[in-house]
Amino acid sequence: MERIWLEHYPKGVPADIIDQAAAYTSLADLFEQSCRQYAHNTAYISMGASMSYTQTYEKAQAFAAWLQSQGVGKGDRVALMMPNLLQYPVCLFGTLMAGAVVVNTNPLYTAHELHHQLEDSGATTVVVAENFAGTLQQALPETAVKRIIVTSLGEMLGFPKGLITDLVVRHVKKLVPAWKIPGALRLHQVLAAGARRTYQRPTLTHDDLAALQYTGGTTGVAKGAMLSHGNLIANVCQAHGWIKPFCQGERECIVTALPLYHIFALTANCLTFMKLGASNLLIVNPRDIPGFVKELGTVKFTALTGVNTLFNALLNNADFAKLDFSSLHTTLGGGMAVQEAIAARWLKITGKPIAQAYGLTETSPAVTINPLDKVDFNGSIGLPVPSTDVAVRTDNREMAIGESGEICVKGPQVTAGYWNRPEETAKVFDADGWLMTGDIGYMNDKGYVFLLDRKKDMILVSGFNVYPNEVEAAAIEHPGILEAAAIGVPNGPSGEVVKLYVIRKDPTLTEADVIAHCRTLLTGYKVPKFVEFRDDLPRSNVGKILRKELRKQETAGNPTDRPA
Repeated sequence: MERIWLEHYPKGVPADIIDQAAAYTSLADLFEQSCRQYAHNTAYISMGASMSYTQTYEKAQAFAAWLQSQGVGKGDRVALMMPNLLQYPVCLFGTLMAGAVVVNTNPLYTAHELHHQLEDSGATTVVVAENFAGTLQQALPETAVKRIIVTSLGEMLGFPKGLITDLVVRHVKKLVPAWKIPGALRLHQVLAAGARRTYQRPTLTHDDLAALQYTGGTTGVAKGAMLSHGNLIANVCQAHGWIKPFCQGERECIVTALPLYHIFALTANCLTFMKLGASNLLIVNPRDIPGFVKELGTVKFTALTGVNTLFNALLNNADFAKLDFSSLHTTLGGGMAVQEAIAARWLKITGKPIAQAYGLTETSPAVTINPLDKVDFNGSIGLPVPSTDVAVRTDNREMAIGESGEICVKGPQVTAGYWNRPEETAKVFDADGWLMTGDIGYMNDKGYVFLLDRKKDMILVSGFNVYPNEVEAAAIEHPGILEAAAIGVPNGPSGEVVKLYVIRKDPTLTEADVIAHCRTLLTGYKVPKFVEFRDDLPRSNVGKILRKELRKQETAGNPTDRPA
């Protein structure tokens, strides 16, 4: 297919990254090369403490040597269950250096969710932040876990114990009590033992598995997307090629508020900015917005990644506008649609635009990114990244420019499939080998891709398609609305009607006010017929509002009284 988007690439962005990716045999090799090149640079900052690239490498190598001494090697799975702590990159890269496979695990999982992931992945080793160890203990029966390593939130900060407690309480307000698991090892003991061992570098190639990244995918229960070293290296090189013309190299400081166990932050923040030799400011608890803003004031940050809800929360904090944004050059938004009203407020306060991007767990994740030299918010999710093909297809047929259909992807960052689930893998690849994303959108004549919505979130009103993103974007233009989420609810012969869930800024706002406002911006069948006010909404681990949970609640609870 013709890559019409290439002529609209920013200056300095390569069309292809295959040769660059070939310079690294594995992620472990990429990590080692970066640590050698940027040895004395600060790699990670957390709660006032920091680690250089050399220190990170030494600790990661010690962890790798310890794993090897326990018989953990190529292909074995190691689960990491912790928030954004200094320990995370140490254990991430140590696992990869041992040749093992990283299984990123949300520490806020329920025991049921965690058990499924441990059982499905076959993880034999788990590293867990002690405040979440109680959940782990409940999830252990009938799993393959043999080794448990527990770490405290302040274990690697190097401060007196009392000060650690104060710092943790200040950064993690809803702190879960620590939990002791019989037979578990402490991370500092493991690192000390590993430092006395000899590390043996395994032979790794692009075809070897690097991570099992769990996702709901387009259908069904959580599945482990198999991301190879080649997949992740390709995506790092794609993202690096996109941002490098606008960066200051090792003087960069990326703010990591999204959890590193999520594929967005893992690739965009942890891996890509490591290749640049940048510093990474790790935010332990981004839901504590006042604490987050205070943390931002301690560094001259140059880049920040986030989702629409995070940007909205920051913009609604009075102290955020007082920060120094003179060094900021890149704000990357993904995970969910960035709303135009939020992008406009961000530009007004920071003086810098939000560049919207798009990706999936199955694509490591980046598929498209907006040019970083543009100020205007165009509503698109950007241009396909280097060495990537994007097509809009319906029933194995490519749609014309401007016609909507399912967004489909080919590229070196695309997974080979789901772990031990060939049937589920077959469902997401079409007859021509395209990954079918489950997202509906279109491409314009310049190659920009526009996302309309998830196929499964689309609302059908009297035969007309209604995209929740459009309804939500219109709703939040009302000054009394903080956040909104739209779903379809059954309504007799109409099929469905729109129901809107709203978090209010103005406590006097009424259902009639919201509907009247939406009527000024939306055609009749798109206007919400029902409005429900909430104090909060169900969210994913990166803060994305979960419409599927709202649909479940609507079905399981007392549904809105709807006319036939």
